[in-house]
Amino acid sequence: MVAVALLQLSTAGNGGLCGTRLTGMGNSRGGASHGVPRGLRRQSMTRCQSTTKEAKTNRNLLDNASNLLTNLLSGSALGSMPTAEGAVTDLFGRPLFFSLYDWFIEHGSVYRLAFGPKSFVVVSDPIVARYILRENAFSYDKGVLADILEPIMGKGLIPADLDTWKQRRRVIAPGFHSLFLEAMVKVFTNCSERTISKIESLLDNDASKGEEIELDLEAEFSSLALDIIGLGVFNYDFGSVTKESPVIKAVYGTLFEAEHRSTFYIPYWNLPLARWIVPRQRKFYGDLKVINDCLDELIRNARETREETDVEKLQQRDYSSLKDASLLRFLVDMRGADVDDRQLRDDLMTMLIAGHETTAAVLTWAVFLLAQNPSKMRKAQLEVDSILGQGKATYESIKKLEYMRLIVVESLRLYPQPPLLIRRSLKSDKLPGGYNGDGNGYEIPAGTDLFISVYNLHRSPYFWDRPNEFEPERFLVQKDSDTEGWAGFDPERSPGALYPNEIISDFAFLPFGGGPRKCVGDQFALMESTVALALLLQKFDVELRGSPDAVELVTGATIHTKNGLWCKLRRRA
Repeated sequence: MVAVALLQLSTAGNGGLCGTRLTGMGNSRGGASHGVPRGLRRQSMTRCQSTTKEAKTNRNLLDNASNLLTNLLSGSALGSMPTAEGAVTDLFGRPLFFSLYDWFIEHGSVYRLAFGPKSFVVVSDPIVARYILRENAFSYDKGVLADILEPIMGKGLIPADLDTWKQRRRVIAPGFHSLFLEAMVKVFTNCSERTISKIESLLDNDASKGEEIELDLEAEFSSLALDIIGLGVFNYDFGSVTKESPVIKAVYGTLFEAEHRSTFYIPYWNLPLARWIVPRQRKFYGDLKVINDCLDELIRNARETREETDVEKLQQRDYSSLKDASLLRFLVDMRGADVDDRQLRDDLMTMLIAGHETTAAVLTWAVFLLAQNPSKMRKAQLEVDSILGQGKATYESIKKLEYMRLIVVESLRLYPQPPLLIRRSLKSDKLPGGYNGDGNGYEIPAGTDLFISVYNLHRSPYFWDRPNEFEPERFLVQKDSDTEGWAGFDPERSPGALYPNEIISDFAFLPFGGGPRKCVGDQFALMESTVALALLLQKFDVELRGSPDAVELVTGATIHTKNGLWCKLRRRA
């Protein structure tokens, strides 16, 4: 299944130049350097060129065969659209989204990527992204992404067919209302304080290391995010920050399998008997059973204590005093939203996996970036000191933590989660030409697979100043547009928004997608990230254990590290 292979290519591999390292944010600009410091870039390119020369002879035959297939089989269905011909060797060594960026600079904001018999349309333009995601959203579905995720998430919001999605979106979206989010701040705070207490205990108990400990913060953020999702979404305390249980092991097993399926060439798990014969698949279905049994019990308990009422009254509840303030409680109590337990389970599983990954990743990269910018970390700490003092985070205090919120979204700009959005056209359509594209647009046939490269959009030199630099303050500045069809960047365009979004940026910034199928939990994820980061910086000074260049990047569903984000932590004076 070529589409699955290309999904793997788009989201897998080791990062950095030549697929080895993810480097720190330097002062270089534009092009394909991805913010790599100049000296390191020269050394890395030398190593890359040497490696490439050694392998070139062995790979030429394979590449030539691939390109021959491309020329013979991919055809001209996409007309005048610029074409990037991918060779088999492009599939190895680094995530394809880096190559997608290079081809974007070479071929423009909309181009055809041809691999053998299959063509994909790669979109790196806000005008075209807006058209696909909002203006003509129901002419596209999730395509290959739904094929991969359906066995795990069933008919949850991400892989659901259009009819199921419309029905469930109407029910789930109201659950993330303002009073619920306000109540969730207490959950975010309590779970974050578990992590803080764990770090303080390690500092107290490890006298051999004096005033400093080394810790993999990516692992800690992963446990923290799991605890928050468990309590906030279905009222289950995983307690994963301090303990391990069969349910926690099963959740991580399922997360790993979801990533494995998104990063493997051939969907062997669909083969007859694979779920019984292949050990990995036997374990996966065993993990699913453990989680499903847990969710079934939680759903059963929620139904037994159901207090049915209208959605308006549910949104006016006093969630601060409600014993079970979870989203599951909201869904079960909503009058007229009756659904079988299987659908509820699919909804919860989707939010568990999608919500966990995003939060852990944004916290990881926020710390990675701040550790390389001590002045920005200090500025963030001073803001936290001024607003929180020694008190707890509240919904009102989050509103005042402006710089902290900007750090979170700037981290998502540089390391979007996920780096690609995948769509498939349900009928023939004409895409806009986009920036410097064909003014007549591009005709695409039904069944065309598209990659909206969020990574390219977020680092586009055509729509962002200094796109590879870590500058949280950029979101405060209005940017006028001289590009026809793009409205520029205006912080006032979305009044009352706590965080910059696709409306403010006119689809140049898509941390959670856009249009009707935008992620329903975006504010939940952003607020929990803000609270967790603020409380960490309130208590500790953080620096990387080694050079930023030692942090290796791998990607599956999200961009994360290969061996963890190892940091040195000290109590603040």
